[in-house]
Amino acid sequence: MMVESEHAVTTEPIPRRKLHQEVLDRLMARIQAGEFAPGEQLPSERELMEAYGVGRPSIREALQQLERSGIVGISHGERARVLLPTAQAVVEQMTGAARYLLSVEPRTLDHLKEARVLLEAGVARLAAQRADAQGLALLRQRLDEHRQASLDDFLQRDIAFHRQIAAMSGNPVFPAAVEGMLAWLGSYYRSLVRAPGAESLTLQEHQRIYDAIAAGQPDTAAQAMSDHLTRANALYRRFSEGDDQPDRA
Repeated sequence: MMVESEHAVTTEPIPRRKLHQEVLDRLMARIQAGEFAPGEQLPSERELMEAYGVGRPSIREALQQLERSGIVGISHGERARVLLPTAQAVVEQMTGAARYLLSVEPRTLDHLKEARVLLEAGVARLAAQRADAQGLALLRQRLDEHRQASLDDFLQRDIAFHRQIAAMSGNPVFPAAVEGMLAWLGSYYRSLVRAPGAESLTLQEHQRIYDAIAAGQPDTAAQAMSDHLTRANALYRRFSEGDDQPDRA
């Protein structure tokens, strides 16, 4: 029996890289090395063409990819400027891919719902540990606004309540992650929040979450959030199977 050598030579052809990818990699290396700090402009297209010996299309494609990644900003008539990426910008970059994944692999929905429960339960725990008077006042305001919202406005008020809890964690990554998660879940979340006739249950659950955070009870806050989202997930599953109507998220 032939034993394959650990040093077997592959005969697969080496793929040719496109010029714009080479330009992109070199620009990224210079940005990561600190040659261009956030807020500073990159060299002009002509300067980059001369430096790398490539044409304008390769330079522009590389810059456009950097712009799509949120690394540079491009304004008409000006040189590209290096940006300081935010957590929200990074999450927004992922939104299109997440929605596409959901469209081609529906089972991903269950994975995202599970991830949302763990994320927001943990965020509620941190909010209860770190909340200050100002954050609690804003959360109380978000709850009151939610309670007074019309059916058409209920979705945005619901999101605002969850976003405020994430902001109270003190970690800027979490508000972006929570909002991104809701954007990825898309129609699932809208179908839960806009279902008529169940507003009171959602508001009761939000009240329990608020009370636990206000009382500085991390475990209770995490459990209240987990119960809230798990209940919504279970009812959505029943609705999707034709057994019930979805409840509020």
